[in-house]
Amino acid sequence: MVKNSPEIYIERVAVKTRALGLLGLLLLAVACGPGEARSRIDFSVLEATDAESQPAPPRSDIIRMAVAPVLSPLPTFSLYQELLEYLGRKLGTPVALVQGKTYAEINDLVRSGDVTLAFVCTNPYVQGQEEFGMELLVAPEVAGAASYYSLLIVRRDLPDASLRELRGRTFAFSDPLSNSGRLVPLYQLALLGETPERFFSRSIFTYSHDRSVRAVAEGIVDGAAVDSLVYDYMARTEPEVVAKTRVIERWGPFGINPVVVNPRLDPNLKARLRDLLLAMGRDPEGKAILQKLMVDRFVVPDDQIYDPVREMRAYLRQRGLER
Repeated sequence: MVKNSPEIYIERVAVKTRALGLLGLLLLAVACGPGEARSRIDFSVLEATDAESQPAPPRSDIIRMAVAPVLSPLPTFSLYQELLEYLGRKLGTPVALVQGKTYAEINDLVRSGDVTLAFVCTNPYVQGQEEFGMELLVAPEVAGAASYYSLLIVRRDLPDASLRELRGRTFAFSDPLSNSGRLVPLYQLALLGETPERFFSRSIFTYSHDRSVRAVAEGIVDGAAVDSLVYDYMARTEPEVVAKTRVIERWGPFGINPVVVNPRLDPNLKARLRDLLLAMGRDPEGKAILQKLMVDRFVVPDDQIYDPVREMRAYLRQRGLER
């Protein structure tokens, strides 16, 4: 655990990179031609654990906040650093950022109570709610809506104009539990009577949406499904990357990625956290931080906004395509 300031602690579940490196693995990916056996490349091997990267045991004198790896670890910390400092000052308690490799890891931390609150993806929220009563605390509102879309993107030089036309091509999913990065395209394929294994020549997991966008932009894969909020953020911060891609389909809207807690969290602490996050949009300092995150404010949405995800999960489960 690394102490960065009186208010912040950073705990990384796994953020080290193997000596093989990203370039070496990607070269291996493209070396396999379409005629060879279908394969999946698991980008999580790029983040091996070691003694320094293991999280410290839970502490009772700090707030532990987990963030699902929608973005790669370093951009995630950079984005959330000021939020951590703000929460620490307002609560009078140090705040620890916990980063993991996968959405499942973050769900496990919420389930066990090893983190106080977490920013999770929509599908993991629905799954956590089903499995152990994961509780929605607040949700961000972006551009006046607590919703987002799944974008199907391809390399700009490809002629493809729909999912159907990606048959036999290579594809990137973000995380196995991602809504926009896996569940939605899996559902769309099921509507066509297809599965990823039959439809694509090869598929990979990148374990973050920004990596999926880059995998398309760099020609590692032909297409990917990504979170519209991440894509919009990258269009503002990395326009040269996004310019190498284009959106061919837009699915949604879906309830936005929420902030959640374990249902057994102390009610007083839960209320303090909710009130503090809801008040950020009315506080000049808090509002400035939210603007950097491209968030208008935090709200308590109607849980029914997550029903489309529940319906997709049920549809796939009935067909034995999703647990």
